[in-house]
Amino acid sequence: MVEEESLRVVRCGGSELNFRRAVFSADSKYIFCVSGDFVKVYSTATEECVHILHGHSDLVTGLQLNPSNHLQLYSCSFDGTIKLWDYIDGILIKTFTVGHKLHALFTLAHTKDSVFVTINKEKPDIFQLVSVKLPKSSSQEIEAKETAFVLDYINQSPKCIAFGNEGEYVAAVRDFYLSVYFFKKKTTSRFTLSSSRNRKHAKNNFTCVACHPKEDCIASGHKDGKIRLWRNFDDDKKYTYTCLHWHHDMVMDLAFSVTGTSLLSGGRESVLVEWRDATEKNKEFLPRLGATIEHISVSPAGDLFCTSHSDNKIIVIHRNLEASAVIQGLVKDKNIFTGLIIDPRTRALVLNGKPGHLQFYSLQSDKQLYNLDIVQQEYISDNDLIQIELRKAAFGCQGHWLATVEQRQEKETELELQMKLWAYNKKTQGFVLNTKVSMPHEDHITALCFCNAEKFENPTLVTASKDGHFKVWILTDDSDIYKKAVGWTCDFVGSYHKYQATNCCFSEDGSLLAVSFEEIVTIWDSETWELKCTFCQRAGKIRYLCFGRWTCSKYLLGATENDILCCWNLLSCALEWSTKLNVRVMEPDPNSENIAAISQSSVGSDLFVFKPSEPRPLYIQKKISREEVHWGVFVPRDVPESFTSEAYQWLNRSQFYFLTKSQSLLTFSAKSPEEKLTPTSKQLLAEESLPTTPFYFILGRHRQQQDEKLNDALGNELVQLPLTENIPAISELLHTPAHVLPSASFLCSMFINSLLLSKETKSAEEIPDDVDMEEEKGSDDTDEENDFTEKAQDTNDIDLGEDIIHQLSKSEEKELRKLRKVDYSWVTTL
Repeated sequence: MVEEESLRVVRCGGSELNFRRAVFSADSKYIFCVSGDFVKVYSTATEECVHILHGHSDLVTGLQLNPSNHLQLYSCSFDGTIKLWDYIDGILIKTFTVGHKLHALFTLAHTKDSVFVTINKEKPDIFQLVSVKLPKSSSQEIEAKETAFVLDYINQSPKCIAFGNEGEYVAAVRDFYLSVYFFKKKTTSRFTLSSSRNRKHAKNNFTCVACHPKEDCIASGHKDGKIRLWRNFDDDKKYTYTCLHWHHDMVMDLAFSVTGTSLLSGGRESVLVEWRDATEKNKEFLPRLGATIEHISVSPAGDLFCTSHSDNKIIVIHRNLEASAVIQGLVKDKNIFTGLIIDPRTRALVLNGKPGHLQFYSLQSDKQLYNLDIVQQEYISDNDLIQIELRKAAFGCQGHWLATVEQRQEKETELELQMKLWAYNKKTQGFVLNTKVSMPHEDHITALCFCNAEKFENPTLVTASKDGHFKVWILTDDSDIYKKAVGWTCDFVGSYHKYQATNCCFSEDGSLLAVSFEEIVTIWDSETWELKCTFCQRAGKIRYLCFGRWTCSKYLLGATENDILCCWNLLSCALEWSTKLNVRVMEPDPNSENIAAISQSSVGSDLFVFKPSEPRPLYIQKKISREEVHWGVFVPRDVPESFTSEAYQWLNRSQFYFLTKSQSLLTFSAKSPEEKLTPTSKQLLAEESLPTTPFYFILGRHRQQQDEKLNDALGNELVQLPLTENIPAISELLHTPAHVLPSASFLCSMFINSLLLSKETKSAEEIPDDVDMEEEKGSDDTDEENDFTEKAQDTNDIDLGEDIIHQLSKSEEKELRKLRKVDYSWVTTL
């Protein structure tokens, strides 16, 4: 049973991987990136997430390797703490409480006992770079209140701060100013680029900065696409700079290589540019990276680069400018027009992705499965260009069909509409375009839905539009003399007094179609397409419409723009009940009668879970989010939960996900991440993506299930190996960090002995070894009983034993009996 206070709203994925620069490990095997409140550790070779570092209570804003120990990682957060991690084992080592909101983090090799952070003390737009001394202590939580001021009036972005020439100076840029602080001299030089003396429309604003690792050279990126290389900046009068210009738009980030022989730059062109020897002529390109380059990172070993992109993607790049790995998160589009949809085949979350694409996102592994190009046109990055937008999408027939609607409108009278029907191809394991309909309606399409009832063999699609009509599309035979084919055609057009059609949905059995025309709800027979009845409450335009499920299928619910939630009884054709509720999301659970409604208030969003047939809600939770919730969806569970509390039974068969205004994907959880871990894995987070090798089976992950199958097949064996997870020697070997373990030769004998049977595992029917040594035929009977319990098998084995006795000596018999007592069933798993 789950306690009431244990049900919490948690971030389940979809966080920004490109919020800050990614950081490489010293050996380039791992790459670290912030992901909301967590830090994710990815393998650069396999692209898999091997660890998730939990501990911060707010957004993580900075990552840096520990200069004194390359196996440790620092992280800072808005929660005002700096945490030190052992990223190999996934263990939190120390927490330093600074007390201020931390916006960025920097470390230097020669200042091992201190780090640099960006904070704002007074005005919200004025930031300072300060040094924080990290006191040495044996306790895990330490206060780090000793700070030293370094620079003022800086940008909060870590791209605008850089340390150069092995930490001799720090450079910071903001607006038109470049500030350089020298640690030895303790002096600050400031350089200004004035926009008034430049050409018209010139944009000299600083956007990023990078420092040469071994020389006195500063590279700055600018809004006009230029890169300036500053030298002699220790003198305010003799400083010089040279310009490099290739980018047509602003330079988003800069990074020097480890040796400083080349400079990397990136921007909105989605091209990584490498400037060899920092010269205009000698440059190399890695084009077509797919989206704007937000950040560039270089590994400490110098063999890998990585770029973070605006589509929430990280690309790992070899030194020869070849992409080797892609880590793709949930793509954050400007507007999620399609809402949250579940693919019935893969149970992946489907929504708007890259411009003109649908993304299929795995909620279990928190990574993108693939993109489906709907628009099928090259995307041109131009703010003044009106793009084709993917507006609607819906799955039908258990995922066999996909319908999409795309539009482009340059003027009010120039609307371009296209509806596409996609068929799932089993051979290619993807969707193939089947039918394309140009201008299916004369105005914007407001809704589309499939009839997913099993009794309907012929697929049916309904679209509703602001032109006052809804259209019914059916699948027909489109074969000719050359090939067999099917296609979609319009079968019926309906309207109601020229009102705009705003919503449409089918009943669970597919017998009824509900279409809302502004304030009026109409019910249509899906076989004859006759109008059966209308509901008109004059409570405002219908915003959401859905039928009840299962035992509540006789109810129809509608939420209006005047904050009224209505429930109609289809049998009596009357209003069952209504209530005042500002509904922003209303989603029915496909696996139960429950309906989730999220309302918006002045302090946040509230959740109400109810059945249409019951007057009292099953569950209410206030303030599930401070911001507005835009979309929600129920996802069927692979394994049902077993909540016994009536308030939480709505989560047994399905899990509810919702998307906020800032595109944070949230859900409800009954346990914290720490409680979900086993006691041994609290010290070491196991890599779940490891292949199923023979050693994997020794861990006993599926041992209990295998034992049950073997017992059914062999008749409850009396001799069994104990579960390996209960053996102290194995737990000690597998869950202790390698660097503190004794040598393998010392542990080998202890490990092997722990796998052998002890005398305590022998059954009560067994006869001691000294008695077995003296007996002949009787002992064979007892040995055979240890292996087989059925009487018919016992008689056969006794006869077999008598034949063996005449062929073997007593010493060989003794060895044979010992071998029979050992359980070799684990070999079958290999």
